[in-house]
Amino acid sequence: MRFGPVPLDQALGAILAHSEALAEGRLRKGQVLGRAELAALAAAGLAEVTVARLEPGDLGEDLAAAQLAAALVTDPAAQGLALTEAFTGRVNLKATRPGLVQMDTAAVHALNLVDPAITLATLPPLQRVTPGMLVGTVKIITYAVPEAALQRAATAARAALRIRPVSRGSAGLLLTEVPEMDEKLIRKGRRAIEARLKALGIGLEDCRSVPHDAAAIAAALGDMAGEMLLILTGSATSDAQDTAPEGLRRAGGVVDRFGMPVDPGNLLFLGRLGARPVIGLPGCARSPALNGADWVLERVACGLDPTSAEIAAMGVGGLLKESPVRPQPREP
Repeated sequence: MRFGPVPLDQALGAILAHSEALAEGRLRKGQVLGRAELAALAAAGLAEVTVARLEPGDLGEDLAAAQLAAALVTDPAAQGLALTEAFTGRVNLKATRPGLVQMDTAAVHALNLVDPAITLATLPPLQRVTPGMLVGTVKIITYAVPEAALQRAATAARAALRIRPVSRGSAGLLLTEVPEMDEKLIRKGRRAIEARLKALGIGLEDCRSVPHDAAAIAAALGDMAGEMLLILTGSATSDAQDTAPEGLRRAGGVVDRFGMPVDPGNLLFLGRLGARPVIGLPGCARSPALNGADWVLERVACGLDPTSAEIAAMGVGGLLKESPVRPQPREP
């Protein structure tokens, strides 16, 4: 591609690189200059303009963006992604279903290393999305790029993104109550969890309240409905041997991990009851604000049951905005 200032009489068919003021209105950058546009520029007193002109082997920005996006999303239905029309060298990739963003990060890096003018920006891996949410954007920065470079980028990242769908469609929620607990706090917790489940397209199939007692928890868990079980306690879980984890064990379940290096969200525990995952939610889950429990809940909902090592790795980037409901803030 050739780029630079040229006299008006040499600009026919070129792409206007910068917007120019006219006697009436403006001529926008990206406009292919025909005779009418050149006449308007001359009438505005311009003798030359800065233009881009494609050379053999170049692809214009829109065609390049469309080809790269088509390579990234080869099967829209299977990948859960839809593409917008190319405009000013940009194509957006949008989610068509709830779930988590999955990608081949090495492939995305390889694409972005081919040519600085050929770019793909994405959401972070495993970010939760809802239908219509922007997942990534292809942007061709210059007015044209070499076709050979575009093809290398397309090959490097073919089908590199998808939305992993929610695979567990129902949940059971067990709430525990302590003496003199405010009824509003119980309702607030249920609303917050229901909202999280709704965002994932999951129904709350069963919800029960029991005293904060290991035997009561075990009895309730034994016959609760839902493909995954959630426990939100009236008193914080402070140890792997505390009331709620012990209740899970008495019900015949297993506690795989207590605690996570995400703040807020430290006091989460994760276990199993038969084939069903069980998440012991921290108190901060009563707030709609992002916390560590969201990361675990979203992965479990999509069938990506996190291992203890994967939860440990969440500490990098795990210092989140503090919850307003927190009884003991990080800093007084």
